[in-house]
Order: sequence, then C-alpha cells, then structure tokens
Amino acid sequence: MKRELQEIWVYLAANPLLWLTVTLVAYQAGLWLYRRLGCRPVANPVLLAIILIGALLFATGGSYDDYFAGAQFVHFLLGPATVALAIPLYRQFHRVRRAALPLALAILAGSLSAALSAMGLAWLLGASWQSVISLAPKSVTTPVAMGIAEKLGGLPSLTAVLVILTGIIGASLGPWVLRLARVRDPRARGLGLGVAAHGIGTAQAFQAGEVTGAFSSLAMGLNALATAILLPLLFRWAGW
Repeated sequence: MKRELQEIWVYLAANPLLWLTVTLVAYQAGLWLYRRLGCRPVANPVLLAIILIGALLFATGGSYDDYFAGAQFVHFLLGPATVALAIPLYRQFHRVRRAALPLALAILAGSLSAALSAMGLAWLLGASWQSVISLAPKSVTTPVAMGIAEKLGGLPSLTAVLVILTGIIGASLGPWVLRLARVRDPRARGLGLGVAAHGIGTAQAFQAGEVTGAFSSLAMGLNALATAILLPLLFRWAGW
C-alpha cells in the first residue's frame, strides 16, 4: 500500500497543476484559519500558507524548483495584481493630494531609516559586508530589492529571503505596533505598513479598509522608487 501511494505521489508531483492546486489550497486554509482566529495579524494567511507548503515539500522531499515550475502562474499574476492597486489609489486621490508634502517626507524618512537601521544592526552583530548590503533594501518589493542588492554588490538571493521575512513580520506585527503607538489615522497606518512591509503589508492594510490599503500601496511604490535612487547615491557619497 505504501509503495502504491509513493508511485501515485511521484506521478502527481510531475504534474504542474499539483503545485498550483497546493498553493491555492494552502492559502485558502491559511485564510480560513486567519478568519477563525478573529483576523489577528499574527495569523497572517501568507505566513500560514508558506508554513504548510514548506512542510509538504519537506515531508515529500520535493524541491523548490519543482514547486515553482507548477506554481509560477501565481507568480505571473503578481504583476496584474500590483497594477490593480492603482484602482483604490485613484479613488482616494483627493486624500493623497491634500497630504502630498507630509506623505513625501514620511516616505523619504521611512526609506532611509529602514535601510540604515537594518545595515547598522547587522554591522553591530558582526555580519559580513556583503550581508549588510543585502539587508539594505529589505523593505522594498522583491524584484526591485534584488536589483538594488545586485547593483550595490550584495546577494540577490539573500535579499529575496530577507524581503519576504520582512513583509511577513511587518504584516503580522505592524498593526499591533501601530496600535501600541496609538497611530489611529488610516492614512498613517497604511503609510507605515506600505513602507515597512511592502506588498504583504499592503495586503494586510486592505483588511483594515480601502483608505489604509490605498495609502499603503502608494507608500510601497514610492518607497521602492526612493530606495532605488537614494541607496546608490548614499553608497557613492559614503565611499562604500
């Protein structure tokens, strides 16, 4: 019986639709548990889906390459999903226009503090210079962060892992930290989540409402732009 099950699994694992189905089922399971727990940010459905898929790959001896070959359609949809964020942003454009100056200053401060605090902490803990550089764009969405890290001499693969961890931690703990700091304005809450936790934080921000989500999506995009411009200039100015 065990051998038959193994043969069936080998057959299914070779089918790309298996991993696409696993991805969708894992996320739905994470979303179900998230709602059952009262929509607590610490039970982020993305985090739960990652844990479930990772456990399945570990238990079956599957490789990430095999998984990605089947689930890459979800990866492809990230592009259209990101573009779709412009719709709620357009609906809230009147709010964005009224807060343009403080918004720009907050994103500038957030971009620099996110990069410099991560680099400083890594340096104090004795990380290699290449690892320190890889940490710099950790709060930027993955494709942009990997490009920045490669240009500065970091490790894009390490940066990708750090970006995902940053997004999950930010989305899970960010709302709690904002509540502890008594930040109640939905615009400020969205801005904080977008700058600190990019796309995953933005998904969490939309759980709180359209205003929070719109400002988070704007912050995510502008933070990526600001980091891509400011970090190379900062490294050149400092002679790093």
